[in-house]
Amino acid sequence: MTCCFRGFGLLLLLLCGIHPAARAQEDRGFKIYQFPANMIPRVDGKADDWATFPKEYIVGTDQLRDDSGHYPKADSTNLDVKVRVAWVAGLNRLYFLYEATDDYWDFSQPGLHNDTFEIIVDGDLSGGPLIAEQHPNQELPLMERYFAFHGVHAQNYHIFMPAEGKDWALAWGSQPWIKRLPYSNIAYSYDFRPGQPGKLTAEFWITPFDYAGAEGPARAVESVLTEGKKIGLTWAVIDYDDVQDESKKGFWNLSKNHKMYGNSSLGTVFTLLPLSAQYLPKLAAQWSFQVTDMARRQVTFRDESRGPIKRWHWDFGDGTTSTEPSPVHRYKDAGKYLVVLDVEGPAGKARMAKLWDVAVK
Repeated sequence: MTCCFRGFGLLLLLLCGIHPAARAQEDRGFKIYQFPANMIPRVDGKADDWATFPKEYIVGTDQLRDDSGHYPKADSTNLDVKVRVAWVAGLNRLYFLYEATDDYWDFSQPGLHNDTFEIIVDGDLSGGPLIAEQHPNQELPLMERYFAFHGVHAQNYHIFMPAEGKDWALAWGSQPWIKRLPYSNIAYSYDFRPGQPGKLTAEFWITPFDYAGAEGPARAVESVLTEGKKIGLTWAVIDYDDVQDESKKGFWNLSKNHKMYGNSSLGTVFTLLPLSAQYLPKLAAQWSFQVTDMARRQVTFRDESRGPIKRWHWDFGDGTTSTEPSPVHRYKDAGKYLVVLDVEGPAGKARMAKLWDVAVK
């Protein structure tokens, strides 16, 4: 039976135009930096709040290749791009700082002919095709494939650099709602006109989705971002250098596969980093709880303190205490309780109290 399933999987890959050797996203060690909650980047088109972002995590033009064949190697005098990607724990958002210096900015037309930062994000690393043209069942009508499949499990954003007189992005799929607040936001900074050289800064964030349907956000499932998680994320920089001559367009790709734009299995992997040590306190008390048996009023507490801990003291708010790291406690009476955890370690003492979070009936 296993062999049958493997054979079917191989056939599906071939039908979708994926060579078996290229079916898994490539992990080249790219990182997504974590900002603390008090340093969430402001979306104002300025780079000042990214000053602490480590240089080693910047993805530059030197890591891209022009797979259109028009340019044999990167030339910083023609185009120089630097991309920073970050996240904040508790927010399912990817923050970007895009800085590009170009000798010819092309953004005078209303259609796709526009300097573009094209992003493909696959938040659950599920892989596979994401556009209607690569749907496994090509016998279905095109628009049926589009509305039921295109951009549903992984998303493609054509972000126009810059956008004047048109929306900031083509969210290539049947769910344009993903490019509006509260799911995304953008701000630009530049002082050039079409056809001129100059530097552009774009600051924006997007929300990756495990499911984003044409019907709107009511049934949507955001990709949950957590420390250490790997996600599918890749991009290309489309650089137009002449309004009429398409042969001067560059397609600078982070992936080694040109068709990454429509199949997230052909992209790259990024890892969500934990907070840098510089943002962490040496000692901090923290805890969580779960009511594990409501009928018996049983609550399981979990110590989540940061730093080396030698002593714990729990006050459950009903006159009883515990010195266990993560105790299980049964309340005699229904009610709302003030629960306090005091911890002690080499770095000193800390306390975390939560008023009325713990409630049993």
